[in-house]
Amino acid sequence: MKKSEEILHLFPAQMRRQWQEVADLADRLQEIRLRAGREIILLLDGCEYFLSGGGQVLTSQEKASCITDREIEAILNHVCDYSIYAFSDEIRQGFLTLPGGHRVGLAGQVILDEEGKIRNIKHIRYMNIRIAHEIRGVADRIIPWIYENGQLLDTLLISPPGCGKTTLLRDMVRQISDGNRHQKGINVAVVDERSEIAGCYMGVAQNDVGRRTDILDGCPKALGMMMLIRSMSPQAVAVDELGSEEDVAALSRVLQCGSKVLATIHGDSLEEIRKKSFMEVLLSQQIFGRYIVLGKQEGCCRVKGIYDRSFQLC
Repeated sequence: MKKSEEILHLFPAQMRRQWQEVADLADRLQEIRLRAGREIILLLDGCEYFLSGGGQVLTSQEKASCITDREIEAILNHVCDYSIYAFSDEIRQGFLTLPGGHRVGLAGQVILDEEGKIRNIKHIRYMNIRIAHEIRGVADRIIPWIYENGQLLDTLLISPPGCGKTTLLRDMVRQISDGNRHQKGINVAVVDERSEIAGCYMGVAQNDVGRRTDILDGCPKALGMMMLIRSMSPQAVAVDELGSEEDVAALSRVLQCGSKVLATIHGDSLEEIRKKSFMEVLLSQQIFGRYIVLGKQEGCCRVKGIYDRSFQLC
């Protein structure tokens, strides 16, 4: 199924006429923001647009269509195959992964259990549909820098939100798994906590992450890394968005087991990452052989710098 068809089929049949023009812009489309009682907002090439009731993509909100709570409920029921109960575990986590690797973020009224953990989300009135864009070859220029003497280096991608770190990580995993001119393919394990790297749907990866890659989908990073080390014996482990002392502790144990690590973290610069307390041990021990810093220049995502383990510009 083409991406335009995948996007169109995110919506119930009776709503598809309004979304046809949006689906035709699939290659440029990044997000669809739906908020009950508010205008439909589209993110195309990093810029905001609006949608009219007749399905026209607008630059101004003056004639924009507002989506109703009933329409949001209809979309949610549709993407859940009209069995919301069957998707209760995913809804509890706040997102759904759909065919094609597209992801729907959800927000509404949270119901807690006796232990203060999230039991359910009801009255869902906010949706963020993030369109998956698999860009094969995006890591071509990075690959030579993450090897040294024919060996893969532990690598950390540093990037602010929206600069393509997950897209880059995905293609790095694919090329490391399949093999490249620097090294034959190796076994890679991916802990895909938010289903964004492989984009699994019903357990099957919707994105190409390589022929030697095993995926643990929807599992917390700290728990998943050690599970994969024990069960799949990977030569490299990939995780997205390090964010806690637990993540770093698990990553350290992976390194002690002899596996290489590919990871990402939110940040605008190497200097900012060095100030994060939970990263202090890893950085002081110079664990990572490469730091790749991403950012935006003239509105486009770019590699701003590649650094070695001593934080020197390569």
